[in-house]
Amino acid sequence: MSGWWAYLEEQTRREVDADVLQDRRLLALKSVWEALRPLGIGLHEAERVVHARYKALGDRVQRTPPDPLDLPSLAARTEAFQGRVAAVEAFWDGDTVHDWFVLLVAVLNSPDGESHLATVYHHPDGTPPGVAAAEAGRALAGHLGVPFHFASPDSPDDAAPRWRTARRLTEGP
Repeated sequence: MSGWWAYLEEQTRREVDADVLQDRRLLALKSVWEALRPLGIGLHEAERVVHARYKALGDRVQRTPPDPLDLPSLAARTEAFQGRVAAVEAFWDGDTVHDWFVLLVAVLNSPDGESHLATVYHHPDGTPPGVAAAEAGRALAGHLGVPFHFASPDSPDDAAPRWRTARRLTEGP
């Protein structure tokens, strides 16, 4: 385990372990980083400390289940949205904790905006997130009778054009 763990106060250790046991990785990371930043620890090293706690606590961690990607669950989510679904869209995002992942959203008209449907993370033993999100998004779009848009299904690209942008380009000024 990282030698930094020994520098944390007992109360902070208890808080970090409580967050890890509830699979609240970002809260645990924030606690470690804030406590050790005065000693010069960087975010990457704080992530290592939290990762080591996940390993140490092992099967006791109550992992957050992945967002459901089945058609009935996704369709039920869209029924709760205010506004009409104009399209279903998938796009890449990423962070230092989860690496690359795909967000699946319903693009709404009246009011303009979008609503979150699911976040699809990479799992070593699962379908790649781009493939899983594309399958679920196409199925939902077909069910709703709206377009599906995923500008970069095969490789992470957080700068790929979004649905509204691509639509404006094809429609012209």
